[in-house]
Amino acid sequence: MANTYHQLYVQAVFAVKYRDAVINKEWKTTLMGVIGTLINETGCKTIIVNGVEDHVHCLIGLKPVVSISELMKTVKAKSSKYINDHNLTKNRFEWQEGYGVFSYSHSQIDNVYKYIVNQENHHKKQSFKEEYLAFLNKFEVPYDERYIFEDLK
Repeated sequence: MANTYHQLYVQAVFAVKYRDAVINKEWKTTLMGVIGTLINETGCKTIIVNGVEDHVHCLIGLKPVVSISELMKTVKAKSSKYINDHNLTKNRFEWQEGYGVFSYSHSQIDNVYKYIVNQENHHKKQSFKEEYLAFLNKFEVPYDERYIFEDLK
C-alpha cells in the first residue's frame, strides 16, 4: 500500500505516586494542557486530558509509530518536571511508575470522552482504586491486587 492509514484510540490512566491527592484545582487545568501538549508533540492526538487530585485520564489518538511505553515515559517525565520546575507542590512531585492503557473503537470515543470530562462527579461516588480495578476487570486484564498500587508512604 502506498500510504499508512490508522485509527487507534487508547485511554491512558496514571496516578500520583502513593496516590497523593496533590493535583490542586488552581493549576490542574494548566497541567492537563501541558500533558495534552506533550502527547501532541509525540505526533499522537490528544482528544481529552482530565483528572482529579490523585490521577489523570488521557484519551489519545495513537500514532502507529509511537509506542505506548515511550509515550507514557515522555508524558510522565516531562509533566513531573513541569510541576517540579514551577514548584506547584510542597514536596518533590512524582507519578507512580505504572499506568493502565485501554483500547477503544471509534464508536466508543464519545462515551469515553464524556466519562473523562465528568471525572470530578464520578469520583464523588467511586474511589480511584475502585475505578481502576473496574477497568482491569472490564477489559479482562489479569492482575495481582498486591501490585496494583505502590504502597502508601
